[in-house]
Amino acid sequence: MQQPLHHLSISGFKSIRSLNGLALDKLNLLVGANGSGKSNFISFFRMVRAMAEEGLASFVTEQGGADGFFFNGPKATPAIEADLRFAEGAYQLLLTPTAAMQLMIKRESLRHGATEAWTHHHTGAIESQLKRWGRAATTGGNHPGAEWLYRTIANWRVYHFHDTSITAGMRRDHPLRNWRELQPDAANLAPFLLHLQHEYPKQLAQIREMVQLIAPFFDDFLLEPVAQGENEMVRLEWRQRGSAYPFQPWQLSDGTIRFIALTTALLQPHPPSMVVIDEPELGLHPFALDLLAGVLRDAAERTQLIVSTQSASLLNHFAPTEVIVVDRAAGCSRFRRLDGDSLAEWLNAFALGELWQKNVFDGGPVNE
Repeated sequence: MQQPLHHLSISGFKSIRSLNGLALDKLNLLVGANGSGKSNFISFFRMVRAMAEEGLASFVTEQGGADGFFFNGPKATPAIEADLRFAEGAYQLLLTPTAAMQLMIKRESLRHGATEAWTHHHTGAIESQLKRWGRAATTGGNHPGAEWLYRTIANWRVYHFHDTSITAGMRRDHPLRNWRELQPDAANLAPFLLHLQHEYPKQLAQIREMVQLIAPFFDDFLLEPVAQGENEMVRLEWRQRGSAYPFQPWQLSDGTIRFIALTTALLQPHPPSMVVIDEPELGLHPFALDLLAGVLRDAAERTQLIVSTQSASLLNHFAPTEVIVVDRAAGCSRFRRLDGDSLAEWLNAFALGELWQKNVFDGGPVNE
């Protein structure tokens, strides 16, 4: 596992007015009501990864401008601050709004090791220096620790497999050459699976077997490149048991194709340093959720996982200490890891998801 994130502090970001030193483990499940702030928490990881790849300006524009990033707007909150702590060092950032509705990186700070001094950089730019510092470090630059920090953050992946419509990328032809990493929406699912077929047949067999458990009619993938002009394209065709007919990706149910994407993301041979998944339970049968829970636990042995869910069935498979409850008070998101000792007596009679449904611990809608 590459450099997991141990502690996280955020202030002034969307509904997160103040989050101080949240401890993150290798497996972290976020639960909470609609609007509690789970999606905003995930959006923070999208933003920081975009920063690492010099894509902050585009990310802000795509999200409608900088003003919506500040808690109650830039008038009420003039800056966004964050502190990320890893085993080998730390990274801090300070963001402020510009007149052009962009985010200005007022300050970036690096620390290599637990006892080394901070290196502060007052840039005033709209793009992070992380990538530049990381590359310079490999050629003897004066930013110790920048290389591992850049590589760790740039390697984060936030997966969002909600779009399974007829026009979703995962259901359409995709260039064969785009196989190196699974895209956030799994648009390149077919070429990625084809690469596994050639280079990692064991992992592809695991994915196929998992899909067969939730869809017994499924036999195998049919991944055959076809020339289209100057490009080679590949489609997520598949075969049904007892038939040689090539079924098409639009003939897979929403739940089945989403489950294929989820298992591919979690079983990939070289997982990212962190995998963040938003509401993986959408469209899945309870039996599929049982299987998914096992895959999540196995994946957490190879990468750090953050999973946002509203599924009590999925929650039933995890321990209280693996769960972070998100709720709201006075318009602010609050984050709290469950205490297993306080729930021990309850857990003798009920599963964790049942306790959530019974409101034994907070995490449901509240009146502010």
